[in-house]
Amino acid sequence: MPTARGDWVDPSTDDPVVTALSEGLGGPTGPHAGRHPWWTPVRVVLALTAVCLALGMWQKTNCYDDTWQDGNARYTHMCYSDLPYLYTGRGFAELAWPYSEDAQTRARYEVMEYPAGIAYWAYGTAWVTHWLNGSPDLDPRRSQSVGEMSSTDEVHREMRIFVIVNALGFAVLALLSAWLLSGVNPRRPWDAAAFALSPALLLTGLVNWDLLAVVTVAGALWAWARGRPLLTGVLIGLGTAVKLYPLFLLGAVLVICLRQRRPRELGLAALGAAGAWILANLPAYLSGPSEWKVFWTFNSDRGADLGSVWLVVQQAMEQTGDPFTFDPHTINVGSWLFFGAWCIGVLLLGLSAPSTPRLAQLGFLVVAGFLLVNKVYSPQYVLWLLPLAVIARPRWRDLIIWQAGEVLYFAAVWWYLGGFLAPAGGGDAAWYWAATILRVAAELWLVAMVVRDIVRPRHDPVRAAVVEAQLRTTRSNAVAV
Repeated sequence: MPTARGDWVDPSTDDPVVTALSEGLGGPTGPHAGRHPWWTPVRVVLALTAVCLALGMWQKTNCYDDTWQDGNARYTHMCYSDLPYLYTGRGFAELAWPYSEDAQTRARYEVMEYPAGIAYWAYGTAWVTHWLNGSPDLDPRRSQSVGEMSSTDEVHREMRIFVIVNALGFAVLALLSAWLLSGVNPRRPWDAAAFALSPALLLTGLVNWDLLAVVTVAGALWAWARGRPLLTGVLIGLGTAVKLYPLFLLGAVLVICLRQRRPRELGLAALGAAGAWILANLPAYLSGPSEWKVFWTFNSDRGADLGSVWLVVQQAMEQTGDPFTFDPHTINVGSWLFFGAWCIGVLLLGLSAPSTPRLAQLGFLVVAGFLLVNKVYSPQYVLWLLPLAVIARPRWRDLIIWQAGEVLYFAAVWWYLGGFLAPAGGGDAAWYWAATILRVAAELWLVAMVVRDIVRPRHDPVRAAVVEAQLRTTRSNAVAV
């Protein structure tokens, strides 16, 4: 049901961290405090999101000024982005269709290694980029080598325009995500402020196209909260066409529907997800089935990569003189076995909890389990958890602990790639391993808090008031008897 204007949970009285911070601004909101006629919580959240995104763009200016050509600046200033490199490296400078089977195109460019949704977005923004640059003649570029073409001033200009176009698109997506998250729990619109002020959003929003999936996850949470299972499934399917992980939200829907005996809602969600995913992938598959399959084979064949526990163990063993290396098959089997066991644990937790867990809680746990043992953890993967985390555990203390680990890892991975953490005697950097382990520990902390909320709903900020009211009613009835 819609919430009456002003009938919102006030974070200055609800969250201990916000309460403490509010002391410097006059203290928590009192019962007689007035309400601004225009600055509603949702509008404040949107304004905060805009400020965060503007700061995120400013954080990339050092790399932007030299078109990401300075090999050290992208690490020292931590302003790396995949976007400008893929603009030239995947043929967007020549407006090559990502799934083209043209022999000349495939000889010049690698196939886009991302799901179809990202390829469509990148191709569309490349068209906008060319239009903004005056629709240049592409024939001279095709007569040059990719290296020569990529070094021209005109293409450098387009690379910067491409980043700007994507950044503006991401801003719209982030604002939409914030709006959707603020509406998941109508009495708690301020919970979305943790998304709007997230350092993870600021630092990683422009690294890759992950915000395309974030908005679908936020939309799925919003749709489910409003009792729209078909729309929930459609958004999950569209998200899966962008990144694989939104698919895992269907596991959370499964737990809820099993517990509440709602097979119709489960069927609608699954049908919507399957239909949306098929329709989204159809143009890519029909135009280039071999190129469409690259995403799946690329991820299956890759070995232990940055940010993964697998890489830390592998490098640590190499330091002892053991030339051990995890082969991709071992990692695939180990990861999926762990993830399968983790999902069974989430299922049992959800079915045995005192009350039905919320979709964000179960979704967060499933996605976190996937990331803990994934063979790679790129810095922007924190965005996968962000919309789920701020709704699953809307407590600033725990979100700050978790994101502190993520920010530490964000800095460490760029300094590691730049060679600034390498010990003087050679070998791999133990500081990088420590940052990876601390990131995992911070994530596990938030997992533990969400599990506690599920097992003991009185700790869940969203349900605490309801649980307390039920206890008061029980006590009143007992006294009356």
